[in-house]
Amino acid sequence: MNEAALKPDTQKIVVDEIFPHSPETIWKTLTTASLMGRWLMIPSGFEPVEGKHFTYKTTPAGAWDGTIHCEVLEVKPYERFSYAWKGGHSSNSGYGSQLDTVVTFILSKGESGTRLRLIHSGFVLPKNDSAFKSMSEGWKKVIENIGSIVDGKD
Repeated sequence: MNEAALKPDTQKIVVDEIFPHSPETIWKTLTTASLMGRWLMIPSGFEPVEGKHFTYKTTPAGAWDGTIHCEVLEVKPYERFSYAWKGGHSSNSGYGSQLDTVVTFILSKGESGTRLRLIHSGFVLPKNDSAFKSMSEGWKKVIENIGSIVDGKD
């Protein structure tokens, strides 16, 4: 059998935004725990250091306690920041189903500021359908929140 046929169908969420700020300003908002808590969730144990484990806490569901387990995978100051995002439970379906994904932020300087590209990859469909749909909308709002914080509106 073809090996590609054995791999589950995965999807990714991509959100692009341009901010009229320097990469350094956007970077600080992405990688400072107190600021992260204002645009996403308050992280516990976060430091922007490769290999560092941290968690977020959200609404529990079924056998899942609501903990999102993360590990910083890549830190390239003012350019790229990524971390593993794992949560859910194998006995849950819909909200709280098991999730093993990666969140990546890519910054690039442009003429009018900084382009921020978010890629949240690794959603296994149909198992992660619920998470994929809700997080597709959620990440758009999160990116808007980043802009509000940087602009001092939050």
